[in-house]
Amino acid sequence: MTITPETIVKDIATQYPLATRVFARHKIDFCCGGNRPLASSCADKGLNPEQVIEEIKKEVQTSGSPVESWADAAPADLIRHILTAYHQPLYEEMPRLKAMAKKVLDVHGDKDPERFRGIHDTLSALVADLEQHMAKEEQILFPMIQAGQGAMAGGPISVMQYEHENAGEMLRTLRSLTNDYTVPEEACATWGALWKGLEALETSLHEHIHLENNILFPRVQSA
Repeated sequence: MTITPETIVKDIATQYPLATRVFARHKIDFCCGGNRPLASSCADKGLNPEQVIEEIKKEVQTSGSPVESWADAAPADLIRHILTAYHQPLYEEMPRLKAMAKKVLDVHGDKDPERFRGIHDTLSALVADLEQHMAKEEQILFPMIQAGQGAMAGGPISVMQYEHENAGEMLRTLRSLTNDYTVPEEACATWGALWKGLEALETSLHEHIHLENNILFPRVQSA
């Protein structure tokens, strides 16, 4: 393993997919903000980059099951993976999260009206944006790439990257509003399930955006 404090974060995530678990634990941005040296990202979080590197090595060495790397996959294969592993599960999960957010707001909103309304409204906006975003990928960008027209996809790719940034900002808002998804002692089952579901959504979206921003889009644009 050849990682140094000067290695770019997105390159670490691409070469060693299990490193994303370490980055997630320390809230190191490896998708939209991954084009920075590890040392810089660690400095922002008050972390020692050498210790983070050791954590990544341990994660890779002790993992009981291999994690597939998409670093060298053909664009068409990566697109199929994104559709199966991320788009379809999102379509299934987003209505469930929205329903739970509405229920928690209705039942517990009086405890902290601003916070619970903020969670509900931010999630609703994120879901609406993701639905439109994925439709544009499925109907415009991905077919262009699969048809061998990736060299002409600069405009759509720029739009997708901008929308990824917006999604990342809303995820940060949700994490702040939920106190890092810490489930309070007084939380009911739905409340706790919502917090866990939102945290899982964040993890999935970070991996999803990383595959597009840092692997698929650069490969298509350099072809």
